[in-house]
Amino acid sequence: MASCSGNSNSNSSGSTQHQLMDQRKRKRMESNRESARRSRMRKQKHLDDLVGQITELKKDNNQILTSINFTTHRYLNIEAENSVLRAQMTELSQRLDSLNDILHYLNRE
Repeated sequence: MASCSGNSNSNSSGSTQHQLMDQRKRKRMESNRESARRSRMRKQKHLDDLVGQITELKKDNNQILTSINFTTHRYLNIEAENSVLRAQMTELSQRLDSLNDILHYLNRE
């Protein structure tokens, strides 16, 4: 009987060890699943943050483009106005030169 109870104890001990190993394995698998879940959540948050940054950068880019277009339009208008003013200045300078020539001619006589 002693050998029978010894066998029973070793079977019971082996079964307990097997249960402990199964329990550890389940805990490890649970821990790995939780870690993978947290990793997926971090990746998703990072992706969401990047999408948010893209949205903000696109908005900023559109504002900058609008500002550039407005500034370019103003520049072209001012450049056109400057061309008109330069032409007027040239014409007035020529008229002044002509009037000075006439005055100079009249003063010689």
